[in-house]
Amino acid sequence: MQHTQRPAAPGTQSQGVPSLLFLIVPLLLMVMGLCVVVPYLQTPVRPILMTVVGGPFQLEDGAGRKVTERSWPGKYLLIYFGYTHCPAVCPTTLANMTDALDRLGRNAGLVQPLFITVDPARDTPSVMARYTAMFSPSLTGLSGTAAQIAEAAAGYGIYYAPHRTGPGPNDYSMDHSSVVYLMAPDGHKAATIDAAGTGETMAASIETAMRKEQPAS
Repeated sequence: MQHTQRPAAPGTQSQGVPSLLFLIVPLLLMVMGLCVVVPYLQTPVRPILMTVVGGPFQLEDGAGRKVTERSWPGKYLLIYFGYTHCPAVCPTTLANMTDALDRLGRNAGLVQPLFITVDPARDTPSVMARYTAMFSPSLTGLSGTAAQIAEAAAGYGIYYAPHRTGPGPNDYSMDHSSVVYLMAPDGHKAATIDAAGTGETMAASIETAMRKEQPAS
């Protein structure tokens, strides 16, 4: 007996495909969403990447003298932003910077280390002078008005913000970028130095950058 295949009832042939689409499309969207959201949530907040680092600043040294980026002609500037109440990172970085300069030998005379505060309310010029003297007589601490510090920090892409730790006016710490820049005598960035490095690795990075800056013979 011959069996005749009946045509499917109207609308039944395509029911399987839409049903699958209703299941697959949301799943795809969820996966795509996770691919976008998960890396975003895992990425730490960083300062805006800058194509040009450096620029003019007007600050005050520990003796109350007005200084700019041109106050040390012919020298490389080794610049670090931080604050004197910093519990660990800043003093460690400054100690390693000092060690690095000691390792440079005669070349140390070509480098002027600068410590620029991100906490001008507490870090007055005299406070900065006393603090930097604990590390090296060659280390110069710079302070200024809030506006002057903001301008200097912006030129170097430095993020900083107070973090309240209590109700008192001085109950706060400062969140800030931790990076060391070596600026060439003409004002351009010669190198970014790893602020978490040792004095030995910092010295090696400085020497490498200085060799690259020398004109080819």
